[in-house]
Formats: sequence, structure tokens, C-alpha cells
Amino acid sequence: MPDVDFGTIGEYERYKLMASLIVPRPIAFVTTVDASGVVNAAPFSMFAMLGEEPPLVLISLNRTGEHGRRDTARNIDSSGEFVVHMVDEELASAADRCGETLPFGVSELDAVGLTTQPSRVVGPPTIAAAPVAFECVLHQKLGIESREIYLGRIVSLHTRDDLIDTDAWRVRLADYAPVARFGASFYTTTRDRFTLRGAPSANAIDEL
Repeated sequence: MPDVDFGTIGEYERYKLMASLIVPRPIAFVTTVDASGVVNAAPFSMFAMLGEEPPLVLISLNRTGEHGRRDTARNIDSSGEFVVHMVDEELASAADRCGETLPFGVSELDAVGLTTQPSRVVGPPTIAAAPVAFECVLHQKLGIESREIYLGRIVSLHTRDDLIDTDAWRVRLADYAPVARFGASFYTTTRDRFTLRGAPSANAIDEL
């Protein structure tokens, strides 16, 4: 079994190994708004749930783009608000295209033909086609040499009709097909589900 000393390889090599081995990763499709009111949308796969009290998610943005920073980072720093959307099979292609570099002042959502609706609490809008949208306010920001890391506190949740049962607090997974990212431009579906705790009931995998 090969051993790799991370102290002797470069940043790019570390990224390639980590991003290709720590998989699959859920995708945060994030909307923000700049000072002139232009909506920015970008996908990030360095994304995780951190906890429920307070309800926190994390997105990690690499220091690239114009002037060495992402537009998403600039906008969150300015407004303290963002919306994290989950990406399903229908939304995957558009979300991936929103990762391309566009001229300053051009909205990625306009470029790919996605429409929005007003969010309930925060300023950045919600992508209408997304199955799940977490409205977030900035809870904390961390900085490391290569990345800007944002912890968002969820203040409101919007989902596609009939996705959640708010009486039993169950998610109906039968029609929820989020995708996850492997390395580079490779993705995987989440339809092949299984249990390690005995034979499930007929609907156990569909309502969790």
C-alpha cells in the first residue's frame, strides 16, 4: 500500500488526491447578490452540514477569480446572506455550467436560463427549479491560505411541493434524486440506496 507524505507534495497534488478520494460530495449551489443587485450563482462541492443547534452549513471557496477572490465570497462579505440549494439530476447540468467564468456583472442564472423567486428571509433569491433551498445568514468566517470558509446559519428552508411531511418530520425520498460530485467533472446519482440494518419495510427508504 503506497504511503504519501503530504509534507513533501504540492498544494495541487494534495487537492487532487483529497478531492478524488473524499467522495462523493454533495453540491452546494449558492446564490448571492452583489452591491449593484446582480444575482451570482455558483456550485461548490466542498460543502457540509455542521450541526443542528445552531443549524449550520459550511461552504469552502478557493481563492481564485477576479483579484484572487470568488464573487460569492465578496457578496457574502458584503451582505452576510446567501442561499444554498441542493442539486438534483434535473438541475445538475445548469449548476455545472454556472461554474464557468462569465464577464463581471453578468448573472450566471440568466446565462443558463434559470428563474428565481424571492426568498422568505434573506435578500438573495431562491432558484425556482431547486428541490431544496436553505436560506442562510453568515455565522462565522474562517480563513486559510488557500480558501475562504463560510459557516452559514440556516434561517429558513424551502422545498419542492410534497418533499417533506411537517407533521411527522419525514422526508419523502422517492422523488428526491440529489447528485454528488466525484473528481473533476464526474458526478454520481443517489438512487442506488441500501440498508445495513436488516430488511427495510416497503417505504422505509422513501421516508426518513
